[in-house]
Amino acid sequence: MKIIVGMSGATGAIFGIRLLQALKEAGVETHAVVSPWAAANIRHETPYTVKEVEKLADQVYGYKDLGAAISSGSFQMDGMIVAPCSMKTLASIRMGLSDNLLTRAADVILKERKKLILLTRETPLNDIHLEHMLALSRMGTTIMPPVPAFYNHPAAIEDLIMHIVVRTVDQLGISLPQGKRWQGMRER
Repeated sequence: MKIIVGMSGATGAIFGIRLLQALKEAGVETHAVVSPWAAANIRHETPYTVKEVEKLADQVYGYKDLGAAISSGSFQMDGMIVAPCSMKTLASIRMGLSDNLLTRAADVILKERKKLILLTRETPLNDIHLEHMLALSRMGTTIMPPVPAFYNHPAAIEDLIMHIVVRTVDQLGISLPQGKRWQGMRER
């Protein structure tokens, strides 16, 4: 399996990082695109350097490299995750702007009818955000804001992050051993 992981400039860089780590551990080939603001958020929000994050991917492309392999549908990919996905990136994908490699790759995934998953980051959402999400959902995109779950009794932030990572790769048919699955409610 070959997956593109795009990281845009919303808060939540750790989701893209953990996804790259989990996909690497699962033996999935990853192709990464990191926007300039994603790079800034990696440095601001995490203990990782951009180079360390890029080393997690099998192939890394420049944000402005519209001649990259992933800018064409003839380069076979199985899907794409944008984590985090800013509202600017969401709007650009919805409108088909393809003004950078991240949005071009997403456009290619859509035109090839492959799986596109967006971990959208913003709150509260306005009508414009919701309209973009609905339009993309109708095109087959999975809109997946990284909303925490508490039924699995997370003990740390890392547990919340990994729950989102596991649920995200579930959408690609990849099962991770770290997943704590719902087992039903137990009376106390």
